[in-house]
Amino acid sequence: MKDKNEINVLDELNKGACMGQDAISFIIDKVSDKGLQTELKNQYHKYKELSDKICQLYPEYNEKKNPHETSAMNKMMTWYGIEMKTMNDDSTSKITELLLQGTNMGIIEGRKLLNHKNTDAQVHSLIQEYVDMQEKAVEKLKNFL
Repeated sequence: MKDKNEINVLDELNKGACMGQDAISFIIDKVSDKGLQTELKNQYHKYKELSDKICQLYPEYNEKKNPHETSAMNKMMTWYGIEMKTMNDDSTSKITELLLQGTNMGIIEGRKLLNHKNTDAQVHSLIQEYVDMQEKAVEKLKNFL
């Protein structure tokens, strides 16, 4: 069994990837812009790929359980927040703004993990992939504001 630090980092990464998938699945039906729909489908797929990589790597650090995902309460709060914030304005710009806010929170959390001193190369690489993916997503989403 390797350092508990890697387990915690992988758990946090997976929660972030799951949260991204949840947010996209909750909001995509509100999106009328076909270009944004396509971008969100691509982002969902990338989050899923990252989560799959985490799940494959996780047993090297913890044989007894699976990586943490978002809780039912967090999923409900995400859904509710999206519903409330798009009730009066579900324009492409407003939806993009919400997505950018969530993605920026993911970048901040990812950067905090990236700056963690004690992760091995495999985990560090996944953190970097997560941050890079989200930073690229921000650049693409800006076009829909």
